[in-house]
Amino acid sequence: MTSELIVRLATPADVLNLFDLIKALAEYEKLSHAVTGDVASLESHLFGSHPYAEAIVAELAGEIVGFALFFPNYSTFLTKPGIYLEDLFVLPEYRGKSIGQALLTHLAKLAVDRDCGRLEWSVLDWNETAIAFYRRMGATVLPDWRICRVTGEQLTNLASGVKS
Repeated sequence: MTSELIVRLATPADVLNLFDLIKALAEYEKLSHAVTGDVASLESHLFGSHPYAEAIVAELAGEIVGFALFFPNYSTFLTKPGIYLEDLFVLPEYRGKSIGQALLTHLAKLAVDRDCGRLEWSVLDWNETAIAFYRRMGATVLPDWRICRVTGEQLTNLASGVKS
């Protein structure tokens, strides 16, 4: 079945499908309540005058069944650009068909073609299936690093110099 698989850069025509997959990912992670964005913003951020991110899609028999959304980062130690993978998702009914592997391989090829020093991402600590998959793909899960995040009111406070 994966011989019909096409992995390609997303186009503006894919945005509605991408947003549906983002909602499916949020549902899988039990975070549906956290999806507050919309299709128009996604389209603008992927394909507007100042794109913030890129996406690739996995298409099987004409249906988009998975995606990877990513953006550039930079390593000061390597003095090289990198790629940060924000999300990788394959619809549950299509898992086990090497689609996730194809998406990650395509993204690694993009990183090599762009002379990136690394490809990196985060994984939820409870998602043992994903952790095992990433390790099989050659990833090292870094035990000593934690993600720091500032959003909403805390972001506004930080920007204005107000301490929480």
